[in-house]
Amino acid sequence: PAPAAEQPAPAAEAPVEQPAPAAEATPVPEQPAPAQPSTEQPAGAEATAAAEPAAAPTPEAAPAAEQPVAAPAAPVEQPAPATPAAQDAQPVAAQPTADAAPAAAGAAVAAPLGSRAGYVTPIVRKLANEKGIDLEGVSGTGVGGRIRKQDVLDAADAAATPAQTAAPAAAGAPAAAAPVVEISPLRGTTVPMSRLRKVVAQRAVVSMQTTAQLTTVVEVDVTKVAQLRDKVKAEFLEKTGTKLSFLPFFTLAAAEALRAYPVINATVDGESIVYPDHEHVSIAVDTERGLLTPVVRDAGDKDIAQLAADIADLAGRTRDNKLLPDEMSGGTFTVTNTGSRGALFDTPLVFLPQVAILGTGTVVKKPVVISQDGSDAIAIRSTVFLALSYDHRIVDGADAARFLTTVKNRLEAGDFAGSLGI
Repeated sequence: PAPAAEQPAPAAEAPVEQPAPAAEATPVPEQPAPAQPSTEQPAGAEATAAAEPAAAPTPEAAPAAEQPVAAPAAPVEQPAPATPAAQDAQPVAAQPTADAAPAAAGAAVAAPLGSRAGYVTPIVRKLANEKGIDLEGVSGTGVGGRIRKQDVLDAADAAATPAQTAAPAAAGAPAAAAPVVEISPLRGTTVPMSRLRKVVAQRAVVSMQTTAQLTTVVEVDVTKVAQLRDKVKAEFLEKTGTKLSFLPFFTLAAAEALRAYPVINATVDGESIVYPDHEHVSIAVDTERGLLTPVVRDAGDKDIAQLAADIADLAGRTRDNKLLPDEMSGGTFTVTNTGSRGALFDTPLVFLPQVAILGTGTVVKKPVVISQDGSDAIAIRSTVFLALSYDHRIVDGADAARFLTTVKNRLEAGDFAGSLGI
């Protein structure tokens, strides 16, 4: 009897650290307040504590009580001494209390996500955050409804699909119709070469066989010219009756540079080189009959309005086959505007007896690195490629480069307001 009388002391202190066992071993998980030790020991408590070997495992539930969300059992009044039958049943009834603690801990992990699917792995949680997916609205397909990575990916795809579908509707503008290519009536036919085509072919072959031709290209920023043209083209058309294109600006800049570099304006006469004292610029005109080159005489002495009028008049009469014979001869230099047909640049063929020809490409807008106040910046600029083909027997590469640089500088300066002629 003596040892049994000493054992109740530890059992009496146990309620200080843990909740008292429930009368029916049914935990109340929603009760936030911790259990308080009972201050009134019922009669026979010492005998009950001595007879309860199953009360010792109860401290194992203490770690679960430290979880931030799990709630300890509600305090209940210490029951009266149990009968032997009740004492035998207590270990069985207490078992669910210990098992419920891990379940409550699991619920505490899942609770911050607000997911209805229970526990979510850190990998799935991270993926959901990256995809911007609210796990509360995701139905898990894993065991017990657990949300898997694929569930998050499927939810992200489903969220993105409506936005992609709605994008075309948001644009509002109808899709541009594909251009229709007109079928030429020459398709599937055989025709004899015209007299003009024979002459052009013969001269092209002779030019390539008797000269050493090559091409030098520069890119020119014509933003200032484009701005001036946009500013005055309505007034220009009203006063002159002629549309203002880039070609008169290119022609004037080239004609002025020819005066500084007469070797580009030279012609070959047998074994002699002729340096004219005038700049008669041939303008290549595309016609249904073939390529023809009427001549703008003394181009360097004319302003933009005069050049625009001459070019428009000659081109119109060339296409109508109304040119006079002398209007096709005497050119010292040629300008061909393949940019009017959308070409970026080309390597034009020199027309003999001339020694050079300037090809002008289409003017395009694109981002360009420019210098502003000593710092580099990117700006949208209007640019064009100028290609000079020349006879290397007469013109050296350095001469071609100097000529092109002079034309480039003139155009980039854009100082044509005083040369408009309106």
